[in-house]
Amino acid sequence: MRELAEKFLIHLHNKNFSRHTLRGYGKDLEEFADFCQLRQAQPAQAFTPAFIRSFLAALSAKHPARNTMLRKIAALRSFTHYLLEQDLLKQNPFKLLPAPKRERLLPKFLTPEEVERLLEAAADKGRLAARNRALFELIYSSGLRRSEVTGLKIGDVDSFNGVVKVLGKGNKERYVPVTNEALAAIKDYLSTRPNPQYQDALFLNKNGTPLTGDGLAYIFKHLAIKAGVARRVSPHSLRHSFATHLLNNGCDLRSLQEMLGHKNLSATQVYTHVSLDKLKDVYQHAHPKNKGA
Repeated sequence: MRELAEKFLIHLHNKNFSRHTLRGYGKDLEEFADFCQLRQAQPAQAFTPAFIRSFLAALSAKHPARNTMLRKIAALRSFTHYLLEQDLLKQNPFKLLPAPKRERLLPKFLTPEEVERLLEAAADKGRLAARNRALFELIYSSGLRRSEVTGLKIGDVDSFNGVVKVLGKGNKERYVPVTNEALAAIKDYLSTRPNPQYQDALFLNKNGTPLTGDGLAYIFKHLAIKAGVARRVSPHSLRHSFATHLLNNGCDLRSLQEMLGHKNLSATQVYTHVSLDKLKDVYQHAHPKNKGA
């Protein structure tokens, strides 16, 4: 089972799947391989509806969060499709197994005041202050995903047109506007770098090598504590803040969808829930029956 899983991951790598996806699928399939080993099940026995159902039951006891379960099921489904394509399986066991619906979680976002405190903490003293300020100014100004911001090259920043070229999910390129503050912060940061080249990674860690997603999460965690943000937040919270604050200030959903790199508008519509207070405020001021109240 482990050898098949390794071949599957190599197949995904050759199709340019992101490192984040490969790492997640690798962990999920390792869990499935451990379960197969525990039950002494060969691939022919493992890919049956009854065996998959028993594995999912064990998963649900270990991982009660529905969306975690869904991610693990997606990894196993994708693995199954690969085995079918390679003629290593004759039947798809998932055809007889209904998939649980995804739990709609409202995104965690920061208030404008919290964002300002975070940006001030990032720009505070220290050898890496210029980098940290540029890093978080850019994420907040453009709503980039963690993998997108760490994958940027210096040449992806177009200061003349005020945009950044981003390689998003599915290797799809898009151009996202950048604030003047973020561009200025990037310029200041690059001035601290010896001989920066267009093809170099935009953000480096303290050792001078490209910043990773885990490194970004580590920096964010410590700066959030320094800024006095008590809630549990992550770099993705800045992306959520970007989207929520734009909607609250009149941005339309289609434009926001394009900036966020969402394939479907339904993924963007989740932000309308967290903007309900703004909608109520607009309603109170716009409805004829409320005027003068």
